[in-house]
Amino acid sequence: MRLVFLGAPGVGKGTQAEKVAAQFGIAKISTGDLLREAVRAQTVLGKDAKSYMDQGKLVPDSVVIGLVRDKLSDPSCANGFVLDGFPRTVPQAEELGHVLSQHNIRLDRVINFQVSREDVVRRLSGRRSCPKCQATFHVEFAPSKKSDSCDRCGEALVQRSDDKRDAIETRLRVYEEQTAPLIAYYDSKHLLTQLDGAGAVEAVYQNLTRVLTPYKKV
Repeated sequence: MRLVFLGAPGVGKGTQAEKVAAQFGIAKISTGDLLREAVRAQTVLGKDAKSYMDQGKLVPDSVVIGLVRDKLSDPSCANGFVLDGFPRTVPQAEELGHVLSQHNIRLDRVINFQVSREDVVRRLSGRRSCPKCQATFHVEFAPSKKSDSCDRCGEALVQRSDDKRDAIETRLRVYEEQTAPLIAYYDSKHLLTQLDGAGAVEAVYQNLTRVLTPYKKV
């Protein structure tokens, strides 16, 4: 099963990608994870990416695509994969198509998770994280039992700068300008399924598995 998950920040596509990867035995590919792993391993692409990250610049498409290309060659992707939040732009999608073609791979489905703008702001602005152990909480949906401290290690919880309201509005505007056109792009290729992501995690997942089951390779 080869999948792409799309959706605005905060729609829950990362959570759903993890659940799908575990149930169907496929690899979850997040470009954020790939970048961090490459930097930590000091690979050629990792060093290249770090030079941009250290300057506060976006990592170029060529580097990101290179990381994805390398990952697709990894044995962990032999049974399939779910790309979480990538591609982000139509040019990235076109380049991904070239890479997949080189590997003789075809996408099975592209899922676009739909959540209202108000719910996205609510989800992201209430998120809190532990700077020490990286645990995450939500002031409304998954609060810490220790109020403003981490349940795991006791460290004081923080709100990420990109989860503050002004930053969220900027992130959503960038998404709408750059990433939303991917919906039309993949729809034109008859690969797109729109999925309501506004419900509880398990309810969304049940609907998602109904969509994906026909594409499971036996």
